[in-house]
Amino acid sequence: MTRQPKITFIGAGSTVFMKNIIGDVLQRPALSDAKIALMDINPQRLEESEVVVRKLISTLGAKATIELHANQRKALDGADFVVVAFQIGGYEPCTVTDFEVPKKYGLRQTIADTLGVGGIMRGLRTVPHLWKICADMTEVCPEAILLQYVNPMAINTWAIAEKYPRIKQVGLCHSVQGTALELAEDLNIPYEEIRYRSAGINHMAFFLKFEHRQPDGSYRNLYPDLLRGYREGRFPKPSHWNPRCRNKVRYEMLTRLGYFVTESSEHFAEYTPYFIKEGRDDLIEKFGIPLDEYPKRCIEQIERWKGQAAAYRSADKIEVKPSKEYASSIMNSVWTGEPSVIYGNLRNNGCITSLPDNCAAEVPCLVDENGIQPTFIGDLPPQLTALIRTNINVQELTVAAMLTENREHLYHAAMMDPHTAAELDLDQIWSLTDDLLAAHGNWIPEWARSERKVHAA
Repeated sequence: MTRQPKITFIGAGSTVFMKNIIGDVLQRPALSDAKIALMDINPQRLEESEVVVRKLISTLGAKATIELHANQRKALDGADFVVVAFQIGGYEPCTVTDFEVPKKYGLRQTIADTLGVGGIMRGLRTVPHLWKICADMTEVCPEAILLQYVNPMAINTWAIAEKYPRIKQVGLCHSVQGTALELAEDLNIPYEEIRYRSAGINHMAFFLKFEHRQPDGSYRNLYPDLLRGYREGRFPKPSHWNPRCRNKVRYEMLTRLGYFVTESSEHFAEYTPYFIKEGRDDLIEKFGIPLDEYPKRCIEQIERWKGQAAAYRSADKIEVKPSKEYASSIMNSVWTGEPSVIYGNLRNNGCITSLPDNCAAEVPCLVDENGIQPTFIGDLPPQLTALIRTNINVQELTVAAMLTENREHLYHAAMMDPHTAAELDLDQIWSLTDDLLAAHGNWIPEWARSERKVHAA
């Protein structure tokens, strides 16, 4: 192609993440002259991101150009690729609400952005805006590929596929490749010598194969090594990817399921009913579960950004290192035809035959000029299918609530959540859902803000 690609970044005020994605893009020769459209509703953060991108272009000697937009539709006009990364409601008030209201009921969480009552509320805040982006794309860039980096990933991907099936989309996360890097460090094996295959749903996919290439070209199964290291107390160990050494939950589940899950222990602890229990602080201590982790991270990131923004502004050049995100690989493959393999979240459509066709599955995908093509997996081991379905139940009901504007399905979703149901009775779950919906006010759709639905026998 002779024309330059247009890459639109919605939520460009997520400057650190935006820097990683655009930095990767500009290191690709076929993309280095891209037209980059940055859009954000926060003028200050948008201006800070412009400073960073201009310095990235200068550092790399690229020929890319920049557009700044406060208007979403104008930013999307003519785009070839659309990257979305935003948090509706921000740390304050919405993340705080997602943690503090459940605490009043004794329901403790770690991250609360994917599943559980926090994930349900985040989906309720997020999906309507993703739908607005899809509506605009349908009008001004119908052939663009939507690269969606927003949580709750599975709920978002599922909801987009249902309402805007013509939009070419993929949900992207770094948990698969990030976990593979963590395990390579535990095993002290070069990442490049490891071969793996993963499948499931976002944040609950499992390595079906995890192997080490041998000198003769054969591959050796690494699961016995991982199990032995955990039982001998050598794994997990602090690493670049996991400096606080919080992988005990995942290693413990490996001993029970026979497979290693691809999302962090702090996430996985609240996707299941086994680890966070009232009156069982011994479990919290034993498995190193970081309660209230996400608010702590938000506060640290906000504070860290103050110094980082000033440093970026004063620097002549910005250090650029390749990230582990898939976005630039996808863009390069679609634009040039050079094939690559990524892990993406798309409508299942029979890729994983033991999961519903309409759920959002995370599977390996081939990417080339034909777009993103998921690969066939077949049935998962039955114990993995069973555990994944407990999370799909919550996702399905949350999406159903938004598609039908049926508020009661939000209560049903909370009832089906494994962690919530293990801690609270039905009256508590309905009352908690009421309180969360009331506390979110205008951050959620009007149909979800109607009369309280506390159950009356």
